[in-house]
Amino acid sequence: MWKRRSLAWLFAWLCFWAFLLPTGNSYAGGEEEPPKETGAEKAFVTSETEAAQVAGEVAQEAASGEAEGGPGELYAISAVLLDGDSGRVLYEKNGYEVRPMASTTKIMTCILALENLDEETAVTASAEAASQPKVRLGMREGEQYMLKDLLYSLMLESHNDSAVAVAEAVSGSVEGFSTLMNQKAREIGCENTCFLTPNGLDAKKEEDGVTMSHSTTAADLARIMRYCTVESPKKDRFREITGTASYQFRAAGRSFSCNNHNAFLHMMEGAFSGKTGFTGEAGYCYVGALERDGKTLIVALLGCGWPNNKTYKWSDARKLMEYGLSNYEYREIYQKPELSDLPVEGGIPAGGEANETAFVPLVEVKGEGSRFRLLMREGEQVEVRTELETSLTAPVAKDRMVGRIVYSLDGETVAFCEIRTVASVEKLDFTWCLSQVLGMALEP
Repeated sequence: MWKRRSLAWLFAWLCFWAFLLPTGNSYAGGEEEPPKETGAEKAFVTSETEAAQVAGEVAQEAASGEAEGGPGELYAISAVLLDGDSGRVLYEKNGYEVRPMASTTKIMTCILALENLDEETAVTASAEAASQPKVRLGMREGEQYMLKDLLYSLMLESHNDSAVAVAEAVSGSVEGFSTLMNQKAREIGCENTCFLTPNGLDAKKEEDGVTMSHSTTAADLARIMRYCTVESPKKDRFREITGTASYQFRAAGRSFSCNNHNAFLHMMEGAFSGKTGFTGEAGYCYVGALERDGKTLIVALLGCGWPNNKTYKWSDARKLMEYGLSNYEYREIYQKPELSDLPVEGGIPAGGEANETAFVPLVEVKGEGSRFRLLMREGEQVEVRTELETSLTAPVAKDRMVGRIVYSLDGETVAFCEIRTVASVEKLDFTWCLSQVLGMALEP
């Protein structure tokens, strides 16, 4: 009996300590830190294991994200999910907060080079280009390179010296190229972007007593990516370069090899373009695009962790893309209006009787750039508002705009139609009245 009791107490004691002691590789600090970054722009998921790890993290938070009506918790300080078709922001987290964007800058450098120079253009490396910090191609002052080769160096390996050489080839100087970058940003609707460098290195500049920083917002960065991949006349070539896995070339008596560091191209079906970035101020950044199920989605991430958290951007990008694919479907928003003829004061009536009221028929004309097929989430409703003059005063010209039909979603105008006159209406004046009287007098 005594032995049995002793064994029972011993067994209970062992179970107690087995419960308290940690198992496996766990430790007090929690989850193991991701591998340390070996250099800017080297955050490349090279193994299926890492990709599966990121996918697992996304799956774990999917349920809570859907419950909240969003993609779930994100690592990025600023994030945007953009509909590449319409340009509408589908989701944002601090999407309009101004932040540095590191080497994601280079998407603008690349598209401007494609739009302004022939790819066979010879580019001579200047002292400034050759002096750029890592990551770099290693060009030397006076060496010549073909622009085409430098664009692959720029977008696949993110070489800073190639960015400066390209900028100087296009505009003659980094300052001139920065002006061109800012002009293009304004043209495509980016009002909170300031380009100071072609490579994205952290930079500041004093102008008229104001300190300007090389910066953008997640929303603006996504718009720039949309321009590069959807709107630019050189979009196909941009897609081809940024979607290339590896590229080799010879120049200045040397051989070079470039490998694409955009791991997201291999993480999700339909991913076709993107650019990574990292600086001490910006943290890890990413902008990428995906096409699937007839949808084009663009993700922009700023401040998405610092070393040792290189995989955070892949987790956030996947989470946002999955959210867009799962929760947004195309819907037709066009509604055919019922337009009544508009009365025209002092106009000549169609029946020719002076005591009648003149009317002019109306027609709707779809507004330039308007899209009536939108990606929308369940529960979203488009508001349709008609703005129309109640009456007109003669004379009225044909094709005169007299109103608009505005389609808005969440307070933002997404499409519109112009309401125009189908015919002209002349003014009822003394000359017309006299002609009517003479006509009646001459009747047999």
